Amino acid sequence: MKAIRRFTVRTVLPESIAPLSRLARNLRWSWHRPTEQLFADLNPQAWETVHGDPVKLLGSLTREEIQQIAEDPATVRRIEELDADLECYLTDELWYQKTQTEDAPRAIAYFSAEYGVTSVLPQYSGGLGILAGDHLKSASDLGVPVVGVGLFYQHGYFKQSLSRDAWQQESYPVLDPDGMPLALLREKDGTPARITLPLPNGRSLSAQIWRADVGRVPLLLLDSDIPDNDDHARSVTDRLYGGGGDHRLQQELLLGMGGIRALRTFSRLTGAPAPEVFHCNEGHAGFLGIERIAELMDPADGSEPLTWDEALASVRSATVFTTHTPVPAGIDRFERAQIEHFFNAGLAPAVPTANVLSLGAEDYDDGDPSKFNMAVMGLRLAQRANGVAKLHGVVSRGMFRGLWPGFDEDEVPIGSITNGVHVMTWIDPRMAELALDPMGSDLNRAARWRRIYGVDDAELWAVRRELRTRLVEDVRARLRASWKKRGLADAELGWTDSVLDPGVLTIGFARRVPTYKRLTLMLRDPQRLKKILLDPERPVQLVVAGKSHPADEQGKRLIQDLVRFTDDPEVRHRIVFLPNYDIAMARTLFPGCDVWLNNPLRPLEACGTSGMKAALNGGLNLSVLDGWWDEMYDGQNGWAIPTADEGAHPDERDDIEAAALYELIENHVAPRFYGETGDASEPGTDVVPHQWLAMVRHTLATLGPRVSAKRMLEDYVRDLYVPAAVSGRRAAEDGHAAARAKSRWIGRVRQAWGQVSVEHVDTEGVAQDPQIGDELSVCAYVTLGSLAPEDVCAEIGYGRVSETDHIHERKYATLRPTGDLGGGRHKFCGTITVDRSGPFGYTVRVLPAHPHLADKAELGLVANA
Repeated sequence: MKAIRRFTVRTVLPESIAPLSRLARNLRWSWHRPTEQLFADLNPQAWETVHGDPVKLLGSLTREEIQQIAEDPATVRRIEELDADLECYLTDELWYQKTQTEDAPRAIAYFSAEYGVTSVLPQYSGGLGILAGDHLKSASDLGVPVVGVGLFYQHGYFKQSLSRDAWQQESYPVLDPDGMPLALLREKDGTPARITLPLPNGRSLSAQIWRADVGRVPLLLLDSDIPDNDDHARSVTDRLYGGGGDHRLQQELLLGMGGIRALRTFSRLTGAPAPEVFHCNEGHAGFLGIERIAELMDPADGSEPLTWDEALASVRSATVFTTHTPVPAGIDRFERAQIEHFFNAGLAPAVPTANVLSLGAEDYDDGDPSKFNMAVMGLRLAQRANGVAKLHGVVSRGMFRGLWPGFDEDEVPIGSITNGVHVMTWIDPRMAELALDPMGSDLNRAARWRRIYGVDDAELWAVRRELRTRLVEDVRARLRASWKKRGLADAELGWTDSVLDPGVLTIGFARRVPTYKRLTLMLRDPQRLKKILLDPERPVQLVVAGKSHPADEQGKRLIQDLVRFTDDPEVRHRIVFLPNYDIAMARTLFPGCDVWLNNPLRPLEACGTSGMKAALNGGLNLSVLDGWWDEMYDGQNGWAIPTADEGAHPDERDDIEAAALYELIENHVAPRFYGETGDASEPGTDVVPHQWLAMVRHTLATLGPRVSAKRMLEDYVRDLYVPAAVSGRRAAEDGHAAARAKSRWIGRVRQAWGQVSVEHVDTEGVAQDPQIGDELSVCAYVTLGSLAPEDVCAEIGYGRVSETDHIHERKYATLRPTGDLGGGRHKFCGTITVDRSGPFGYTVRVLPAHPHLADKAELGLVANA
């Protein structure tokens, strides 16, 4: 029988335990173990049934069970104490309040297409969403005043299962927001708050706004599944990364432009401070900049409107853009005609559609003039941009160098802040107990992790075995459930009870399955892999998980190939594939693995934070030097898989790197784990591998503080948020006077730049046999046309030169204006010191100079000698 109407009945709690509702609805419980344990203890069987969801748990309790809890003095007291602890957490001064000056922003808006906060709020697909969730959690823990903005997807991301022949299958269960830790944002009269965007053909797209509380951080999620919309508009927020073409574009318009409107509505209804900094996490939310420009060009408060150029200057000053994409194919691109069609419908009436199109135009070498590039728009709308690891910063500067012609790749103004992970989400409580000083402070995070050096080897080894045992138990249960979905009966599944062994070296591999992550590199030589898995003295076992995008047939085929190998009765007790990889699985998988494997095509891994989560639990990384591992591998915290030469054929490259992987496992990883006496973990032998544990201890002490998302947030605050707040305030002061002046200056410089050139350069002081320490006097004769010397910076770049005369390891010295030669010609002079032996060279260039530029390459203008 099918219901004709569905609604959610709210649980009414007695006054003595009423705080349970607040504890359940603030997602801090997902990383605050005492609160999570409280809910588990209320009804352990029900807690398992609802998969660790406090809201569903309270909804599942009978009136008798609720009354029984309310009449238990010990439980009531525990609830009161945890509620008081939450209140202190929400109101105390934390790191941000204790360390930041008045320059720090009062509020920061953080936009992302997905958020992985907890498995009970499945609004994420992979690393981008998990990173966004960890960003919000760490902001909360540090007191950073972030407000998150995203979309509420009615089906979330898909659930993955396997067919009998090992093909990935997707299902899309409908999510009920009323039964989730969400609250609907309402107007003063109680009606749901709405935002609306106009669409072509007289249609409109409206959305209501759900609020999730991630500790101190409000997360606003826009939901288009409301009666105000027609059927097509209602489905805009159906699935994360669902659909294509116009559907995907409408999702991104709603996220960016609708997200800004949701923020304004949130501030109006709650009194929350308006954000001063806007952080666009990847290009999906790029249209937020267009909405902010529209606000300035057509102000609702009756203030003087800004022109396009003035509004652009103001908006850019307070915008941060983070790119996570190491390959052009990973960037969202739309047809220019699509963008034109939607903006001509009145999305931003005061904003010329041609100007919007110019922001996403691929008007550079190798660009496609028919495309609108969301990452390019994001970079053009942000004064500050970053990649998510040092190597990814290098890759990003190479990818986007066409936006800054005339500059060397290393001068492209895209920096890097290496991602981190939220420690208390990903570290197992047993490992936290050993490794973290409970009295430690965020002001000296490294000291907290040194506690691990005082832990006895036997105790550390026992905890590592305990975590491995728990993983083995979880794997057996999940594998059995997976096979039942694949069609096997219980009578055929007895073998799953002996899959994996708590005493065997366990390697984990779990991530999304695009081809560049090379899920099946381990299968390159199947017989050699079997030999490694079945080694009688030093066996190895592998736990693998991951989802392929529903439209990625090649990725699905990789999963099928791997699963067919794991189905082989000869090895199925040593290697398993677990479907439906999510946060819940990960919280057992990361702690239980001794080694974390990562073998992407270098340098296509932007950061790859899964290995960080393993490291927090004493797991050693076995990885290609890519992403975060490229900068944090030190020879004692794991192993680096050698990579083939860049020019190698793909098959040759995979052969070389797979062979290197096998060799490392056979001759380095396994021997170190098992020690010199064979199986270190064989039941009854109790052999402790001291050298292995020395690496574990070193990993925890040195990587723990470095991979923390708190470190990442501190980097964002110091390097991006505070500078953006300062420049944004300065641009907006006195009716945006500074933004107006800067835009006029930019217009004047751009118009005149074609006249700027370095005519010739004179040098004095070069001896016939120059030596280190010699001084060089350089004078450049420069034509500036209608520009004045104060509009530019003339500089000499010098350093070691290659055989092609390219200057490496460059330094720069400023040349000062020393004379007006008339007719727009000027003389600039300065001195440098020869500071190195060998081939040495220099050149001169002229760039725009303005106190409100964040980087000398910002405008993409340069005149080289």
